[in-house]
Amino acid sequence: MNKIISIIIYAVFLFIVSISNAQTDQFNHKTGKYLVIDDANIYYEEIENIDKPTLIFLHGGFGNIEDFNPILQMFTKDYHIIGIDSRGHGKSTLGTNKLTYSRLQLDVESIIKHLELKDINIIGYSDGGVIAYRLAVAKNIPIRKIVTIGGTWCLSDAELMEKLMANMTPEEYRKAFRRSYEFHMKYNPEPNFDKFAKYLHEMWIDKTENGYPLATVQNIDVPTLIIRGNDDYMFPLESAVELTTKIINSSLLNIPFAPHGAFKKYPQIFEVIVKDFLLNHE
Repeated sequence: MNKIISIIIYAVFLFIVSISNAQTDQFNHKTGKYLVIDDANIYYEEIENIDKPTLIFLHGGFGNIEDFNPILQMFTKDYHIIGIDSRGHGKSTLGTNKLTYSRLQLDVESIIKHLELKDINIIGYSDGGVIAYRLAVAKNIPIRKIVTIGGTWCLSDAELMEKLMANMTPEEYRKAFRRSYEFHMKYNPEPNFDKFAKYLHEMWIDKTENGYPLATVQNIDVPTLIIRGNDDYMFPLESAVELTTKIINSSLLNIPFAPHGAFKKYPQIFEVIVKDFLLNHE
């Protein structure tokens, strides 16, 4: 009987450990911390892996760090993982100033300096990709490599976004991004979705130096993997190809049949290519 009880206790222990391990391989909006940057509280989470290179995840507009959970386990064993909710997104507050890509860039730089991170790799999706380009251009932090998915960069991309979003109102954004709206209202410490949507809309169509990196991408000198889905109407193939001619050490992965969130559609392709890029290509 004692032997049976011992086996049961051991099985329960293994089950609890497995659940615990599974939770540490995911962003959960429970285990993170805040960094006060100017007038906003920026939320971030760490999945610690001491002495491993850093891999920072930057999400897209209306998203949050949990968007990366379907692919996160691909990297947790080999990297020290950082996920950052961009200003106004997820559990990060908006503050009083308008959203700009330059503002989001400064927020990421502040967290990197606060945590004293080294040997940094970045995976940026959509707006997160734009921020990754700006970080690589600025050279204020030690970046090793960047991977972007659907990350736009030029004036024609901004004009396309202006055309696509021309008639969108905060109410229409609530409907189009219902899950994001519900998350924002439930978890954001200072919820104001309509103001957030308005600021995000203005950021997407910003043609100033605070917006897309534009011609400055030619100053990026770190290895760069540019990923787009072939069916991504927000990041045209022509724009992606031109970008590879601007960034000297860059490669383009155009995934067939995939939309803007190409990494979600075909995670297997994403894993093989990105892991090889991060490990082997300088």
